[in-house]
Amino acid sequence: MRLLSLIATVLLAATVFAGNAIAGSYGKQKVVYHINYDNAKAQAGALRNIQNHINAVGKENLDLKVVLHGKGLTLLLEPDSSGNTKFSAGNATDVITAKIAGLKGQGVDFNVCANTLRGKKVSYEDDLYDVSKADIVPSGVAELAKLQALGYAYIRP
Repeated sequence: MRLLSLIATVLLAATVFAGNAIAGSYGKQKVVYHINYDNAKAQAGALRNIQNHINAVGKENLDLKVVLHGKGLTLLLEPDSSGNTKFSAGNATDVITAKIAGLKGQGVDFNVCANTLRGKKVSYEDDLYDVSKADIVPSGVAELAKLQALGYAYIRP
């Protein structure tokens, strides 16, 4: 009986150790998520992917940026503001903005393309949810290339 107890203890310890090793196996990550589509359901799915990524890796192990350009700006466009722009609809509903606020609270940066702001006649101050001047990048695609050159993994959900 003593041998069986010892074997059970060793197996339990090995299982706990393996579980901890798997959970910590992702290490530090630098990731950029690319959103350039206006499908509200797909955008909500992308936000879920980002939260799942944080949950798996841990916010302390993750440098995560979201780059939005083109139709992707509709993720941050207030529904009432679409009439001021060249977009037909905004997807920044209360549910979506709460998810975005939660992600920002975990260190996620949302970067917005200045070219799209100009081309679609969008005011980041008046039309977009929680965007500051510091969030604006000159070009969404150039920002993606820069981040990839800096070692960020590219994900387009």
